[in-house]
Amino acid sequence: MSGIADSTLEPSDIDLKEIVDQVWESYLDPDGTAPLVLTGTVPEKFDATGSISITGPWHGHVVVATSLGAATGAAAAFLAMEPDEVSEEDVADALGELVNIIGGNVKSMLPPGCLLALPHVVVATGAVSRWPGATRICELCGQWRGEPVCISLWHEKREG
Repeated sequence: MSGIADSTLEPSDIDLKEIVDQVWESYLDPDGTAPLVLTGTVPEKFDATGSISITGPWHGHVVVATSLGAATGAAAAFLAMEPDEVSEEDVADALGELVNIIGGNVKSMLPPGCLLALPHVVVATGAVSRWPGATRICELCGQWRGEPVCISLWHEKREG
């Protein structure tokens, strides 16, 4: 990963893709049979959203938005369970962990002094999360096991 030397630079699509590829290979597709296939198509709605905020010299948010099927598949992969054994609590926990791992990797590229908040997860059909004042700087959208997934990075420019 290229890393970010100062707070004026931001992670790029390439940086985010590197992080997401590593996370997918490590946690969701260790045998290489179900990669995240990027399509660039953003679905109209999502059933589950996990977000985590980064504060300090750089302010922003990492967001993972998925269908319930993808979130259930992620929970099954994280917990070594069958998808029909996964509870809604498992889905929320796994989505929180997924965004935490991606967020931690993004944070490692940012200036020293950045902090990672606790993840926030919403599991509800059509739920929308918003970050007033934040601008999306990177987004990867695609399909995982036939289900939509989008990972995005948002930056808030703050004074002083």
